[in-house]
Amino acid sequence: MCGITGWVSYDRDLRTETATLDAMTRTMACRGPDDSGTWIGGAAALGHRRLAIIDLPGGRQPMTAETPEGTVALVYSGETYNFTELRRELTALGHRFTTDSDTEVVLRAYLEWGDALAERLNGMYAFALWDGRRDTLVMIRDRMGIKPFYYHPTPDGVLFGSEPKAILANPLAPARIRLDGLRELLALVKTPGHAVWDGMREVEPGTVVTVDRQGVHRRLYWRLETRPHTDDRDTTIATVRALLEDIVRRQLVADVPRCTLLSGGLDSSAMTALAARQLAVHGEKVRSFAVDFVGQADHFVADELRATPDAPFVHDVARACATDHQDIVLDAQALADLDVRAEVIRARDLPMGLGDMDTSLYLLFQAIREQSTVALSGESADEVFGGYQQFFDEEARRADTFPWLVRYGRDWGEDADVLLPDLTETLDLGAYIADGYRTAVADIARLEGESDFEYRMRQICHLHLTRFVRVLLDRKDRTSMAVGLEVRVPFCDHRLVEYVYNTPWALKSFDGREKSLLREAAADLIPKSVYDRVKSPYPSTQDPKYALALQEHTKDLLARPSHPVFDLVDRERLRRAAHRDTPQITQASRHGLERALDLALWLDLYTPELSLA
Repeated sequence: MCGITGWVSYDRDLRTETATLDAMTRTMACRGPDDSGTWIGGAAALGHRRLAIIDLPGGRQPMTAETPEGTVALVYSGETYNFTELRRELTALGHRFTTDSDTEVVLRAYLEWGDALAERLNGMYAFALWDGRRDTLVMIRDRMGIKPFYYHPTPDGVLFGSEPKAILANPLAPARIRLDGLRELLALVKTPGHAVWDGMREVEPGTVVTVDRQGVHRRLYWRLETRPHTDDRDTTIATVRALLEDIVRRQLVADVPRCTLLSGGLDSSAMTALAARQLAVHGEKVRSFAVDFVGQADHFVADELRATPDAPFVHDVARACATDHQDIVLDAQALADLDVRAEVIRARDLPMGLGDMDTSLYLLFQAIREQSTVALSGESADEVFGGYQQFFDEEARRADTFPWLVRYGRDWGEDADVLLPDLTETLDLGAYIADGYRTAVADIARLEGESDFEYRMRQICHLHLTRFVRVLLDRKDRTSMAVGLEVRVPFCDHRLVEYVYNTPWALKSFDGREKSLLREAAADLIPKSVYDRVKSPYPSTQDPKYALALQEHTKDLLARPSHPVFDLVDRERLRRAAHRDTPQITQASRHGLERALDLALWLDLYTPELSLA
């Protein structure tokens, strides 16, 4: 797991641009605290920061291979989980390896198969190859978009990086955001390819992007396709279980300390239990970590989203699986701390987070990193197996929009909107979202004979797997890598995603509950309390001290009337929320305060040029 960056320029000598390349590479230091390297050759300059996971001494980058026609150089971020099989195959084809790293396997695979290596990889990855034989840059991103990857075309080439901050460190990429970028920032919908920053794009999941003297070319090597599912219930459950066992086994491979993120929900509990069984064979115990809040047991009140606190279920799993468990307990002051919020925004380059759920995730990862370098997460199981409430909400099912927005609108409402009314009108997010929705559903194929209801549920599943999950995956990656922690997501294995996506909704919810297939596939692994537990999202503090701290920070912001945030935020609406009696602060109005504070911090950190005309 690492940070990559680079610059291709066909009209200048990049050997004179080492200072700029070094500046771009330094922005990735948090992603790769263990090592740094740069390489310049021909029209290309590559930078790399390394977080050492496999073959600690042998995986240095940029990694090069000399051929009679020229040098091929690689910068690689991520993990290839089937690298052992690929290495065997390449060895049989005559390749010789000098390291034990998966990086060298990817490099040799490119030499053998060109960009067709993408179809052979199982993993999470974003990597770039400069092919000096053809003076061509090849950029490849994993199928689900687990690892971030951005690029910025220039008049004579391209800039690229794991994160926008690497690209923005180059003077050729101004920190500018236009109206469409602001729409993307605020819409709670991930448009494939959109990077918010003007002129910048993301390498889309499942895509090969090639840059040569003729320009930029894209090739889709994977997409979520509609196929018939013919397995019966028992076979489907058994297949899910077999896939999960293989996936967890592959993702436990590391030469550094590993752990699991345990919430006491079905997803993380099943994953932790599988890991515990597999490691027990080797005489090892799983380390598990959970986030909790000071006084959560005292302050917890069940609501429509969260019926139960996590802690009792976390501890049930830890006991049943005999994990070496630790709760990371956070207080309200830490969650509201503006320095921590600034670190979260710096990690993500944008103020598009989830308030205290983002700061708690950052602080959780920071604490874990003191003891582990790799963590397995249950992220994306809800998208794969149908776990969110909107999958069962009739209004969301019928709505001619992204289903999660129906629930967000109901839960947050107008109290969360702190933007200036004129700006809200100019943005016209409703039209932007509607256009994105029409584009998204137009791409979803329907099986012959599929009922209207089954097809609608297929659409909802597809939207979550190609739009919603990418927001959460980016959040997970950027927040964890900000502290040098690699988080792996077993439920994003493309084999599992493809298989479960094509199971009919009637099979996904055969017992009338969420994630029926996963629950039965893990029934013998998890405590009965977890088997019976209703889905509960990532926790949010209910401590009234948190809302009070937000109000105090907001009052300080209001005392700076010339702050540029007031070009975006309605000062009077913010003032009313800041002076409201704390017991009257709803989740929605709390979110409004968080959004205003995050926008202000972002403007302070990045001083972006906002083109809102």
